[in-house]
Amino acid sequence: MAAAKKKTAKAQAATSDASTTAAAKKAAATRPTKPPFDKILIANRGEIACRVIRSCKAMGIKSVAVYSEADADALHVREADEAVFIGPPPSAQSYLLVDRIVEACKKTGAQAVHPGYGFLSEKREFQAALAKAGIVFIGPDAHAIHAMGDKIESKILAKKAGVSTVPGHLEAIPNADEAVKIAKSIGYPVMIKASAGGGGKGMRLAWNDAEAKEGFVSATNEAKASFADDRVFIEKYVEEPRHIEIQVLADGHGNCVYLGERECSIQRRHQKVIEEAPSPFLDEKTRKAMGEQAVALSKAVNYKSAGTVEFIVDKNRKFYFLEMNTRLQVEHPVTELVTGLDLVELMIRVAAGEKLPFTQKDVELKGWAVEARVYAEDPFRGFLPSTGRLVRYLPPPARADVRVDTGVYEGGEISMFYDPMIAKLVTYGATRDQAADRMLEAIDEYYVRGLNHNMSFLAALVGHPRFRAGKLTTNFIAEEFKGGFTTAHLPPRDPAILVAIAATIDRITTARHGGPEAGAVVVVLNGEHHDASVSIEELFGSVEVTVDGRAMKVATRWSPGQPLFDAKIDGARVVAQVDAKGAGYTLFHAGGQADALVLSPRRAALLKLMPVKAAPDTSKFLLSPMPGLLVSLEVAEGQEVKAGEALAKVEAMKMENVLRATRDGTIAKLHAQPGESLRVDQKILEFA
Repeated sequence: MAAAKKKTAKAQAATSDASTTAAAKKAAATRPTKPPFDKILIANRGEIACRVIRSCKAMGIKSVAVYSEADADALHVREADEAVFIGPPPSAQSYLLVDRIVEACKKTGAQAVHPGYGFLSEKREFQAALAKAGIVFIGPDAHAIHAMGDKIESKILAKKAGVSTVPGHLEAIPNADEAVKIAKSIGYPVMIKASAGGGGKGMRLAWNDAEAKEGFVSATNEAKASFADDRVFIEKYVEEPRHIEIQVLADGHGNCVYLGERECSIQRRHQKVIEEAPSPFLDEKTRKAMGEQAVALSKAVNYKSAGTVEFIVDKNRKFYFLEMNTRLQVEHPVTELVTGLDLVELMIRVAAGEKLPFTQKDVELKGWAVEARVYAEDPFRGFLPSTGRLVRYLPPPARADVRVDTGVYEGGEISMFYDPMIAKLVTYGATRDQAADRMLEAIDEYYVRGLNHNMSFLAALVGHPRFRAGKLTTNFIAEEFKGGFTTAHLPPRDPAILVAIAATIDRITTARHGGPEAGAVVVVLNGEHHDASVSIEELFGSVEVTVDGRAMKVATRWSPGQPLFDAKIDGARVVAQVDAKGAGYTLFHAGGQADALVLSPRRAALLKLMPVKAAPDTSKFLLSPMPGLLVSLEVAEGQEVKAGEALAKVEAMKMENVLRATRDGTIAKLHAQPGESLRVDQKILEFA
């Protein structure tokens, strides 16, 4: 216990280092005694709405939430001082309606609006409408939003401001043939991008003419569906690229600073999964150069508020401007942890007309922070979104080195209408390895039941040797998880530890009901038999376990019914999640799941004689990997196809997915038709 307290104290001391930076001290010293606003409306939902509400409470500002029918019982509604209903579940009929938000401000007397990210955060029409109504927009003005919101125009402006840009064709491309012509002139590989794009939508990588033609069509369709703007452009694809962004902060008095960088290279389908600050790749010279260019671009558009300038960086640390996000980023917590600053508070103060309370020389980066995006999705099934009720929800205990930004609670639901994010899990350490180790520990402590989640995948990422070495590119996931995510990608685990946990759990449970406190057992772990013996020295305290001849000391206060088994095994802390499963247990540890059955030696011997039931064969079917709309079938009955050939297109969450043949074959039967709504694993077609 004393060692645990000492470790916690060290973590708190390390974390508090960031809050002692000169910038953080000056921000605290200049904090006004009277709140800059009486009431702020948050034009958003989920975790970011809850995050803004937290800063409002700390500043003594009343908060107003808005909500759709689907969010009537949402956490942001519960945490706000007031809440206003704005429409049906689809965001186009609620969160995206400017008039409804302005009306809610007038109804509640909100003097300012924080847009969060997504929805209306980068719509200049929203900022203009608020200005017309005399309501302060907590963000940049309409001019900056417009200038940076168009990827083509922003690159032209960046070039004029002296910012390094990627070679490419920055004009809208009229058709697929022209796309091929331009791609060839730039030189493959190229990236085809939607001008109004974001979140990975409307982006295609092309290595040859055929891919350029197909990519143009898909990117155009996605861009039109997602942004009502089908313009696309082409630029050179930087090989071995890193995605590194600079956080900027500017006031309305001509002051602008950069707050270091965030490494966001770990992406899946162009969407960030793991972010960290600082980057393990940048040196001080490159950081300074990128920061100064980000500030130059911000000043070129008279930027005011927090914003992010994104760069693509090659293996030689040569960097190119990608885009500017004129809002708060999803990954802003890692910057907050290494600078000690509250970016939401500073955005509010700047919007109220205050000057930045510090200068560039005051900005320091202390320690390391890592953020993982926890989503309701199944990584073992192609990251299929998982909606439904959170039957159990126990985030890691709050402490100095672990932060959980969430918009959900136990009993709440992940709706099909919005982003399936459960939370942002953020950990801090004095070093990168410490921050990563704490992330793995926090994942073990994060107990979610009722729907699928991606924490196994997150553990595999953070525990990957290449990640730990800092050798990152935006192709990391594609290169290291070829063919999809499987249990083989999980961090290595010591099976003896899981056997010891199962044996200890079983013996404590047995002893509590009056059974023997010692004895020989066989632990069947995922089908493998392990001999063990257990002796309880102190009920619910100290346990001696021998596994396959290896003696271990287990110290735990676990009692039956607790979902987390928290113990010291031979002096090292181990956390495992425990679920009852029939006569045994399911254990979750280090991102992996293991089924454990604790038996007497005689019953274990009899178990080996039981037959194993084979799983049904679905290899001759093309199954829908997700719920979605069948946009088109590219084949007909009786048609011969080759491996890699397109079979069907399925649209899910506005993303168009091309399903391809994994082998040569003949189409025997079509089971679904274009325009049909598909469920998970629904048959689309059958091979002969």
